[in-house]
Amino acid sequence: MGRFSQIEQPWVRDLSIGLWRFFSDLDLSEAKKSHFRSMHDCFIRELKDGARPIEPNPAILVSPCDAIVGACGAIAGTTVYQIKGFPYTLADLFCEHDLADTHRNGRYATLRLTSSMYHRFHAPYDCRVDRVTYISGDTWNVNPIALRRVEKLFCKNERALVRMKLAAGGHTIMLVPVAAVLVASIRLKFLDALLGLQHRGPNIIACDASLRKGEEMGWFQHGSTILVFAPEGFSLHEDVREGATIRVGQPLMRLP
Repeated sequence: MGRFSQIEQPWVRDLSIGLWRFFSDLDLSEAKKSHFRSMHDCFIRELKDGARPIEPNPAILVSPCDAIVGACGAIAGTTVYQIKGFPYTLADLFCEHDLADTHRNGRYATLRLTSSMYHRFHAPYDCRVDRVTYISGDTWNVNPIALRRVEKLFCKNERALVRMKLAAGGHTIMLVPVAAVLVASIRLKFLDALLGLQHRGPNIIACDASLRKGEEMGWFQHGSTILVFAPEGFSLHEDVREGATIRVGQPLMRLP
């Protein structure tokens, strides 16, 4: 599907995008350009400058992506939920107990990108990324139906663990882009590599990337889910609740 989406033949491109628009709520009015080389080019489209204002309040951690909020709230020790009744542990997700303990009793949010949404993701705060761990795996669908049927789904799927140290307070948060069906590749702008199934994991990639709040970090090839984990002391913003729609730059959590 990834190869098909990159076909630049005009009738393939136009028919693919046309069908996509017909069966979804795809809105291209905010896109920086109106002509796309392929369906893939449309999937990873950039937006016009100013299309996503970034909350400037230094006490606020903002959403890294456009999404529908899924399970969210307090981390019970190191246990969270992919959906009600389906728990998983941070150790299973991170494949590392020490990293899980860093977020013990913290806060988390599940951010699900639908196929028609803007697929790029951004830094939620001024920060430094010092490590990325790529973990290869399955590509289960991540829609609510699958989350109700596949236990520990996020722990089975391909994912990247992006460790970020915030400029304020030195807090460490984790962004975990999770791949899904038709979405088996993740691009991070500060790494000279396309993270895909060719990287058998856990594959730890050291890096030193400084990012400003709202700065673009990368994109999914098509779209999926981003999990955000913060340590104890953080709290969810009052507008963040399951089923709500959130956009890049809008408040997600409050810092301690």
